[in-house]
Amino acid sequence: MSQNGKHDPKSNSVALTEGPNRAAARAMLRSIGFTKDDLHKPIIGIANTWTEIGPCNFHLRTIAEAVKQGVRDAGGTPMEFNTITISDGITMGTEGMKASLISREVIADSIELVSRGNLFDGVVAIAGCDKNMPGTVMALARLDIPSLMVYGGSIAPGHLNGKDLTVQDVFEAIGAHAAGRLDDAGLEAVEASACPGAGACGGQFTANTMAMACEFLGISPIGLSGVPAFSAEKHAASRKAGALVMDLARNDLRPSKIITQKALENAIVSVAASGGSTNAVLHLIAIAHEVGIKLSVDDFDRISSKTPLLCDMKPGGKYVAADYQNAGGSLLLAQRLIELGLLHSECINVTGHTLAEEAAKAVEAPDQDVIHPSSAPIKPTGGLVILKGNIAPEGCVIKVAGHKRLEHRGPARVFNCEEDAFAAVEHGKIKPDDVLVIRYEGPRGGPGMREMLAVTAAIAGIPELSETVALLTDGRFSGATRGLMAGHVAPEAANGGPIAAIHEGDIIHFDIPNRKLDVEISDKELQSRLQDWKAPEPKFKRGVFRKYADTVSSASLGAVTN
Repeated sequence: MSQNGKHDPKSNSVALTEGPNRAAARAMLRSIGFTKDDLHKPIIGIANTWTEIGPCNFHLRTIAEAVKQGVRDAGGTPMEFNTITISDGITMGTEGMKASLISREVIADSIELVSRGNLFDGVVAIAGCDKNMPGTVMALARLDIPSLMVYGGSIAPGHLNGKDLTVQDVFEAIGAHAAGRLDDAGLEAVEASACPGAGACGGQFTANTMAMACEFLGISPIGLSGVPAFSAEKHAASRKAGALVMDLARNDLRPSKIITQKALENAIVSVAASGGSTNAVLHLIAIAHEVGIKLSVDDFDRISSKTPLLCDMKPGGKYVAADYQNAGGSLLLAQRLIELGLLHSECINVTGHTLAEEAAKAVEAPDQDVIHPSSAPIKPTGGLVILKGNIAPEGCVIKVAGHKRLEHRGPARVFNCEEDAFAAVEHGKIKPDDVLVIRYEGPRGGPGMREMLAVTAAIAGIPELSETVALLTDGRFSGATRGLMAGHVAPEAANGGPIAAIHEGDIIHFDIPNRKLDVEISDKELQSRLQDWKAPEPKFKRGVFRKYADTVSSASLGAVTN
């Protein structure tokens, strides 16, 4: 059907609400406040990741109200529903962190189920924490109905002794406290000051990385989605996002027309140029999987190697996400990257405009130094590097934005879980030049591929270790991690990957210029050890963790479930 030559924006929900035989459905919907007129309008699902457990998603009911008002103003009927979320920062360093990556799949599945079950004409997904962004976008890609994702926004920076704080500072203060360099009162002062209200973690950690990447991908309205949670402009920006979905519905602009190979490459460029989280590798590969596009870890290295680092943002730099937005935000970064010829500027955004058209609207704050000029990058290449070698035949990922070391050789200190590694750091058992090997924390082995921020932040809080040790794991890192840390080592130990064969004291060699990560033993010795390897018993015998472990792919394939 069409209206005035345009796509009928109610083409899906007509089967749910129209005609005499749908009277029972209408009666049930009218019982909770929808009017007869409401039900004859396009129905837009509002997928909310609200929770009162943690700041990232705590304020999303307010965001949802603004989005719904935008939908109503533009002629649609919003219907809000909720899905789950896990706070990475709260669960970090515990068994609960195993739920984080698994939640990405549950978020995607639940949004898909509710949307298909209710025949929505479009969807606005509202995301806050790390796994929300990719989880919601994966669902939108599967549904392929007019839709967009809007980010709840970043938290305000905390302040202590004239310094801006993020939750990263708390984790590093824990390491300093354990090393005796910070007393109880000092730790309490950092804890009490770091997170002053609602919003996602403030640095260029995973939440802000993925929010930015989704702007460059086109599935989030660029310039609107990144408005901080505490900003007075957030309500108006969210209302505009609600109105936009109605434009998408009338023009039948679907995710399959937006999330293309070129758009995915644009997203990778933004991550590399901003010093973004290593988790973007997993998540963008997973999103590509949902639209049937093959994206590999090698694409990240290829793109990052020709993309300069332009953003001076935590954890490797000085500034937080609010500073980035105030400096000119993603519109300004896109303008810089278009000047360098690094973006496919013809790609379309959910705003209905091309990336080039949106970037032309950029307004740069006077004297800002968050987003460097294209002629004066912080580093000539981007923040992500992919290494391969006899430890990681399928690859692993390192973020190089926050450190200068390009090579490291040292003895392996082998741990079969994160807790044992953290205890070794906390009790002073790790020495300069050591290489911490944390295994059986991969997608299947964890299960859930925990982030190692408790360990990496503890190391960063001890000066004699922060610049002298390295770490590798088949688990993940938080976007707040800094230092020489290789994550996503694949194949993982639980699948018999070579990381399972490393022995205490083996010499590990990181060679970033040559993109190599090797254990210095012969191929014959490595194969002999692997032949003697026996798979451990699954850690969970039933339930969602067991389902996930039985179906999850390698990290090199995005850790998607099939």
